[in-house]
Amino acid sequence: MPVSRRTLTAAFTFCLALSLSGCGSGGDGGGSTDASGKVEGDITFQTWNLRANFKPYFEGLIADFEKKYPGTHVKWVDQPAEGYADKISADAAGGTLPDVVNVSPDLVAPLAKAGLALDLDKAAPQYRKEYLAGAWASHRIPGMSGTYAFPWYLNTGPLFYNKSLFKEAGLDAERPPKTYDELFTQALELAKKSDGKVATLANVPTIEDFGRYGVELMNKQGTAFAFNDAKGVELLTEYKELYDAKALDPQALTATPESSGKKFLTGAVAMNPGSALDLGNFKKQAPSLYKNIGITDQITSTGHVNMYVMGVMVNAQTKKTPAAVAFAHYVTDAAHQMSFAKQVAIFPSTAGSLDDPYFTKEDGTDETRVRVAAAKSLKTAVNYTPVLFSEQMKTALRNEVAKALQGKQSPEEALDNAVKACDTLLQQQG
Repeated sequence: MPVSRRTLTAAFTFCLALSLSGCGSGGDGGGSTDASGKVEGDITFQTWNLRANFKPYFEGLIADFEKKYPGTHVKWVDQPAEGYADKISADAAGGTLPDVVNVSPDLVAPLAKAGLALDLDKAAPQYRKEYLAGAWASHRIPGMSGTYAFPWYLNTGPLFYNKSLFKEAGLDAERPPKTYDELFTQALELAKKSDGKVATLANVPTIEDFGRYGVELMNKQGTAFAFNDAKGVELLTEYKELYDAKALDPQALTATPESSGKKFLTGAVAMNPGSALDLGNFKKQAPSLYKNIGITDQITSTGHVNMYVMGVMVNAQTKKTPAAVAFAHYVTDAAHQMSFAKQVAIFPSTAGSLDDPYFTKEDGTDETRVRVAAAKSLKTAVNYTPVLFSEQMKTALRNEVAKALQGKQSPEEALDNAVKACDTLLQQQG
């Protein structure tokens, strides 16, 4: 859910920043930042394409909140996935943004810059300790102080690998690569032993790869990108070597998650990200692969895997700040996150929740194999995608990376061009 829904925000940051360019930055927009008063009054809560599958859950949650806080009333509205970013943009520009809003970090950034997202570090600092540090930090905006949404549910994905392909190459199938250095060494060996018939990877490096490699993605002020430094060039140079040796699939430049999955299914690729659903498909479509599936963490040289996070933002212009903050916290507290996680394949962002037996004990099913592996890595995970990194920027980076892998320009030139393009887009955001 969280991963796919992020893609619906293409160009949102740009269009919203333009529509709110006259709103100023960092103010409270006329609302109150004091959340310490009595929790009472009517508020509106907006979710993102959740009513169809989770109506009973949210209706029950709202009823319980209203019972806990007599005198409150929560109106729940749910927007469809299609056009959600545009809906928020229109509401923000028109002054009709709901009191409490389901957001992702890239949706929060322009709202925070326009003074429409409540700074929780000021309004509700007492709650910070309840959440994983990496999750709380995911709704901070470069160049601004503060945190602008409660972290809600998380997601990540472990890597699947084909043990038989590793064994055939003389590699230890019980010790898959963990760092990028190990990955590059083993990938080249696997390609060599298979005469280039088996690639280890099927996807070009993304901004998350640069983050997991340890590259500084932006300057601290959030005014310019920095992934063209020496370490960034080093990573792309290594990928170029993999591509030339066919350790990176030749069709990686145009790969989709579906095409990469098929390559893994047929044994043409040795490692691929996935989910419990994929394990079920392997069991049906490729029993021999299923018997040889290994599950490991994402590759990282920082010791922290990447996570995707959803949040719950409080409108800085709300007239009912105590009730809005109390409800946003209620939705995202440990008990309710755990309850929600047992209904859908997501993970709580609250500290200690991932130690629950639900996330640590396997019962022999495919679902728990993946859930336990993912939950373990999430405890110290980081959202590596900069909140200011738009879909247009992702495309710019991908295009320049492709040119470098094809030898049309050097890795250094490619990243310099990508940073220049992304900085231009960043300036256009206002």
